[in-house]
Amino acid sequence: MFLVEKEDDGCSQGLLLGWAQCQELKLTQERPKSQSAKVPWTHIRYTGRSIEGAAVNLTAELGPIQIRNGSIVIPCDGLYLVSLKSSIYLDKEDWLKLTLQGTHEGTLWEQIVQGSGRTVNLTTVLYLFQEDSITLWTNSSASIWDLSFSLVLINDDKC
Repeated sequence: MFLVEKEDDGCSQGLLLGWAQCQELKLTQERPKSQSAKVPWTHIRYTGRSIEGAAVNLTAELGPIQIRNGSIVIPCDGLYLVSLKSSIYLDKEDWLKLTLQGTHEGTLWEQIVQGSGRTVNLTTVLYLFQEDSITLWTNSSASIWDLSFSLVLINDDKC
C-alpha cells in the first residue's frame, strides 16, 4: 500500500483511496458550488485468471474514472499517482510479464515475475493524456490474487 500523510490540510489518511476521497471532499468544501471540482480517481480490485497474451479484464470498484472494455479511460491530461499490488501464482514454473500499456505511449511499466507466489508492487507517477486507455497485459497464464489498482489525478489542471 502507498501511504500518504497530509497533516497540514486536515487530510490524514493512510491509504491512497482514502487520500483521493479526502482530496475530493476538500476541493468541494473549498469552492463555491458553481466552481465545485472532483478529483478524478478509480480503484480496481481483481482476483482471477490471466490468459496468455490477453488483457486483464478490469472493472472499477470505486471512483468516477470510466473503464471501457477492461481498460481505464483517462479523463484529462495530467500527472496521475498509480498504485498496483497483487500476488501472482504461475501454472508451471515459468515467468510472467505484466505490462501496463497506454494507447499512444506504448509500454508505461513492465515487470517480470519469476516463480509462483510472488508479489508485484508498483507505486509511481505517470503523465497520461486525455482519452488514452490504460490496459494491464500478461504474457502467460497465471492466477492473479487480490489485485489492487488505483489511479488518482494529482496535479491542478482543469479537468
